[in-house]
Amino acid sequence: MQELAGKQKIEFNKLQKRLRRNMGSAIADYKMIEEGDKVMVCLSGGKDSYGMLDILMNLQQSAPIQFELVAVNLDQKQPGFPEEVLPEYLSALDIPYYILERDTYSIVREVIPEGKTTCGLCSRLRRGNLYGFAEEIGATKIALGHHRDDMVETLFLNMFFNGSLKSMPPKLLSDDKKNIVIRPLAYAKEKDLAAFAAFKEYPIIPCNLCGSQEKLQRVQVKAMLREWETQYPGRTESIFRAMRNVAPSQLADGNLFDFESLSTEGGTDPNASDLGFQLPNINVVNL
Repeated sequence: MQELAGKQKIEFNKLQKRLRRNMGSAIADYKMIEEGDKVMVCLSGGKDSYGMLDILMNLQQSAPIQFELVAVNLDQKQPGFPEEVLPEYLSALDIPYYILERDTYSIVREVIPEGKTTCGLCSRLRRGNLYGFAEEIGATKIALGHHRDDMVETLFLNMFFNGSLKSMPPKLLSDDKKNIVIRPLAYAKEKDLAAFAAFKEYPIIPCNLCGSQEKLQRVQVKAMLREWETQYPGRTESIFRAMRNVAPSQLADGNLFDFESLSTEGGTDPNASDLGFQLPNINVVNL
């Protein structure tokens, strides 16, 4: 048993270092957190937001800059929501926190017909309440727990169902132009966060209290990507790298690239190529 515990500890340390490194890199690459920031960490009770808060608190101790963390949970009054879980968990941490009570559940049920997907309206109401509260407490950044896999899934959701090439950016200005939203887990893999949560034994609160919705488009896309990853390991990582390596001249959006003015005397896109698919470099050997 001691040998097993030792191996588990080694695995946990590797996992924690990897997640810390991923988060630190994402924060640095997109300048997510700056000196003096007050970061409102949105805690849902799921594995990802627990992990985000945990790693942010850990990084805060060794970061070269000073910043505040404030945990906020939005209690949407879903039937069966265990109201005591998060206050008990957060009370044991050395961090200020708020439980924001807003009955958005009733609004969703009143507006969305029975059997229809509620997640879209639910997320918009949740976002609006959190943005407003961030202003109240003077938060300069709002941290959400979306990870790399969420971002890849959203890319395909928009392509398949909305006809647009966009995803969840690591950092964005909210629609009301009053809040900066950051995703410190942008480089983290979901499987790493799941393993981390299992090690830490977080008191997980399920996100299906309003009723399981197995036919959600996101569920379908997640299953598709999982199958791809099983057949071709590394595909998800490759897709995410592509999101960070965009060549506008190789797509078809005239708002991003001036196709009309192309000429033999004009400049070029450094990522441009005559090939629709860029072949890997091949060493040619003279025989």
